[in-house]
Amino acid sequence: MHGPSRDEYGIRPVKIGLVGFAGSGKTTVFNTMTGLDVPVGFGGELKLGTTRVPDPRIDRLSEIFSPRKTTYAEMTFCDIPGEHGAEKKGLTGRSLQQIREQEALCLVLRDFDNPALAGDPDPLGDLEAFHAECLFADHEIVEKRIDRGRKEQANPVELIAFEKVLAALEDERPVRTVPESQLNRGFLKGYGLLTDKPLLVALNVGEEKAGEELPADLAARIEEIGGAGLALSASLEAEIAGLDAGDQAAFLEDLGVAESALGRFIRTAYGLLDLISFFTVGPDEVRAWTIRRGTAAKEAAGRIHTDLERGFIRAEVTPYDVFMEHGSEQAVKDAGKLQVEGKEYVVSDGDIMHVRFNV
Repeated sequence: MHGPSRDEYGIRPVKIGLVGFAGSGKTTVFNTMTGLDVPVGFGGELKLGTTRVPDPRIDRLSEIFSPRKTTYAEMTFCDIPGEHGAEKKGLTGRSLQQIREQEALCLVLRDFDNPALAGDPDPLGDLEAFHAECLFADHEIVEKRIDRGRKEQANPVELIAFEKVLAALEDERPVRTVPESQLNRGFLKGYGLLTDKPLLVALNVGEEKAGEELPADLAARIEEIGGAGLALSASLEAEIAGLDAGDQAAFLEDLGVAESALGRFIRTAYGLLDLISFFTVGPDEVRAWTIRRGTAAKEAAGRIHTDLERGFIRAEVTPYDVFMEHGSEQAVKDAGKLQVEGKEYVVSDGDIMHVRFNV
């Protein structure tokens, strides 16, 4: 899995752009995820909303430490307007640029009756239409780059990378499906290739289908183009979001749904982006930090503060499950379960870290 550079996660919330054909319920999904109340069909400017990443581990740690502040990881959603007309005329230049600026994309597909639209919902057809538009847009950029590179006698290794990209696009394969071992993505940075961005597909179903899985043919196609998918009912989730916490749980149980769409969405997005969380704890703050899987301890310390990375000495690490087994930091130490790790230690999801440093 590839993704943004080391400076792009942990310093600010991960940014996911919501895209979709007219009438897909994209803005309702946005409102559900962010708790905002953007008018449906608003048109106009891009809308931003940030939501915390639900994590029962942070909830439990906060109960134990009773800190003055509890800080969850965050994710920013961008509702990108006007990218598709009702007749699916394609991506506009303006919306293309807005989509290129996102770190990941969430395509919302309609699978419910909408009286304002002619015809039955066709989620698989909509997915193919969006995929084709992204392939075309990327092809245009890559072809121009290769032509310019040949005229300017650019680095041959860079040209080879773009030629590999072009070959994939001409084969109607998204760039995200080209393995890291076959492509130096460092050359692609700054081009915002749409088909190289992580893709999450949200099938927006009617309330009567809430809790159902993705249709097999749609799920297979999403996997084939290197994406991840989930089904949700945005209208129903909007109702749930307006309830008290206790009523929400009861309502979800009645529906046979284990958790809200937001929780499932975040978990799916985290897996797609290859993200994990580590924690810092204490009386002042219990906090979740977002990093990419495979991040070393010294680099993870830099997410907290640059001084911690610059003067890194060691990390004292307790896996979350070990902490919960023993109940306190002192009990972990007494049991000999505290891990003292160097700068090369690869941080695991759920690690509780204290960084020792000197600057």
